Amino acid sequence: MRGAVPRLSLALLAAESGARLCAIIHYLVRGQLGWFGLTIACLVPGYAAQLLSILWFRADGHPPGCWLLVLHLLQLGLWKRDSYRYWDVLRVAAEVGSSAGEVLAQLGDVCVLRLLEALLQTLPHLLLQAYVVVAVDPAGFIPGVSAGLSLLSLAWALVSYSHFTCLLRPGHLSPPAAVILCLLLWRTGMLGTRVLALVLFARLYSFWVFAVAGVHWLLMSFWLVAQQTDIVAQPCRWRLFNCLLGAVYIFCYINVRPGPSKTRVAVFYAVSTWNILYSTWM
Repeated sequence: MRGAVPRLSLALLAAESGARLCAIIHYLVRGQLGWFGLTIACLVPGYAAQLLSILWFRADGHPPGCWLLVLHLLQLGLWKRDSYRYWDVLRVAAEVGSSAGEVLAQLGDVCVLRLLEALLQTLPHLLLQAYVVVAVDPAGFIPGVSAGLSLLSLAWALVSYSHFTCLLRPGHLSPPAAVILCLLLWRTGMLGTRVLALVLFARLYSFWVFAVAGVHWLLMSFWLVAQQTDIVAQPCRWRLFNCLLGAVYIFCYINVRPGPSKTRVAVFYAVSTWNILYSTWM
């Protein structure tokens, strides 16, 4: 299992990127410039991950040169970063004398980067392509494949992050493949239902979907503030972190506090179920 997670992550990353490129070409060839422009726009939030990638290169003692900056501007820097990290994880894991700490350090960097990229870039692309398939072109094969691979890639980013946090706990070993498969199915189903509910609501009620998502976002943000999370110390950054994580909680739950999380998960699912039922019955 030491190298299985990075290998699967690399395969999904390549498949998702290829499908996204095919979707862009598909819209351009068919003259659907509106969907082409929106698909390109979904790449813009990924520049935050590109910036973090550059900062991490600098922190690792690799000052970014002109070629590296060009790659990041072309949205290829994170791929290079991920590929470097994933291959580095595989190399360290394959070494006979490598310690668990070395593998864990490399795996932690790439899991955090991949999760950030998935939330900022893959999730908007998934929502857009799912809307195209449901409301515009139900027979569209390429948008459907792109949406499916984006869903699977986003779910796997969450699973690999959970796998990494499990390895961080004292006395916790790598979970077996059956557990990881169950986590992947759970994350995929959870994300799929929420994306489908929002897309169907948007198809029927257009911009009112932002009102429903906004109420959910506010509830989750206030709930996070009430928990007094201490991941970020500065007050301004703490508020921004809670607001951003509240937006993520519209789609999935990420545990940000140590200790048992059964109560927090129950609250999350209660609010999420209300949101889905409200979207369905309205």
